[in-house]
Amino acid sequence: MFQVRDATVVVTGGIGANRTQPGRFFYENAVMGIEVLEACRVAEVAKVVVAGTVCAYPKHAPLPFREADLWNGYPDETNAPYGLAKKMLLVQAQAYRAEYGCNFVSLLPVNLYGPGDNFDLDTGHVIPAMIRRFLSARESGLEEVVLWGDGTPTREFLYVEDAARAFHLALERYDGADPVNVGSGEEISIRDLAALVAELCGFEGGITWDTSAPNGQPRRRLETSQARERFGFEATTGLRDGLRRTIDWFAAMHAS
Repeated sequence: MFQVRDATVVVTGGIGANRTQPGRFFYENAVMGIEVLEACRVAEVAKVVVAGTVCAYPKHAPLPFREADLWNGYPDETNAPYGLAKKMLLVQAQAYRAEYGCNFVSLLPVNLYGPGDNFDLDTGHVIPAMIRRFLSARESGLEEVVLWGDGTPTREFLYVEDAARAFHLALERYDGADPVNVGSGEEISIRDLAALVAELCGFEGGITWDTSAPNGQPRRRLETSQARERFGFEATTGLRDGLRRTIDWFAAMHAS
């Protein structure tokens, strides 16, 4: 027998990509996940850790987001198709556990970032898109960078190496049916995030907010005590340090 650390292949992106491709994001994520879990059942894979998403939580879930609130409302409209597609994999994992005895466990990570991220301006998430914009603006001598929304929403981010460790720990130590949040515990406004990324990128110009563009979910922060209690996970990489490593990686790749 063998083990799979992450059972899902993901098609994902930022608010812009979710707005323009909601059908694709729903269909491909749902079908890929469903077929992978079914294949794991047929092959009698010993254990599967399924990657869910913070996007599955209700738009106005009370903070911090608790696993018990996952079904108490509809996700934010900007990424609901994606969030619901991933949410169905939790249903499938629990159903397969109940009927077939499959050891399928589900984690709900926050927004991930780090070296190797998708830095495409059209499909990338907020951190890699900001890094690319600010570095490009600095290199081009631009005096202004325009960002979507008004900067007031908050987000929680988890560095990729911490996320990998969380999945490894869950693979080794967690065998429950309940989904478990995985996050850093650090909540930051998009406005403050932009200022921090600009500083670390060496961009000294201004930031203009395009308020005609959507903000997305108002706030996001996970309650993460279950990850600590059930499989011993706590994030160790602070946001500033993780951003510095990510910027350095992208700058080195861009230079080459």
